[in-house]
Amino acid sequence: MDDDSTTRLVRLAYNLKELDISRSRWGCQITDNGLYQISLANCIGNLTSISLWGMARISDRGVVQLISRATSLQHLNIGGTFVTDESLLAIADSCPHLKSIVLWSCRHVTEIGLLNLVNKCRKLESINVWGTRVPVDCFIDLMTISPSLQIKPPVVLLNAGSAAILPVA
Repeated sequence: MDDDSTTRLVRLAYNLKELDISRSRWGCQITDNGLYQISLANCIGNLTSISLWGMARISDRGVVQLISRATSLQHLNIGGTFVTDESLLAIADSCPHLKSIVLWSCRHVTEIGLLNLVNKCRKLESINVWGTRVPVDCFIDLMTISPSLQIKPPVVLLNAGSAAILPVA
């Protein structure tokens, strides 16, 4: 499935609520141009779930374009992509209903992007940060902002006296 065929399908799905065009689905090879075309579909504003997992040919440019119109989004999987804080800032600004996000192995996101996301997405319940390169102190800050936030992989309080936490495999 390429940009054009995926776009045609999405544009015809007027009542679409969930969009999974991850790498493992139908051999999808979506690019930023495809995400832009998809962002113009009528159903985008009604989507509650989007998965772009493992889409190595997309960047912030395409993700920002798509997310800026997906204002009903509750669940987002952009794990295994090369997105940066630019995408996280767009998500924070455009997705007030976001409940879960997968950032598995998004090695270009930073503590700044994560903090902004958790600060602005007040309904966020779960965040998967496995394989990111954020410092361990960031987890403490995220939990301070949102104490009920489930950080995956799970974190464990190892030393209550110094409030040190480390991810558990």
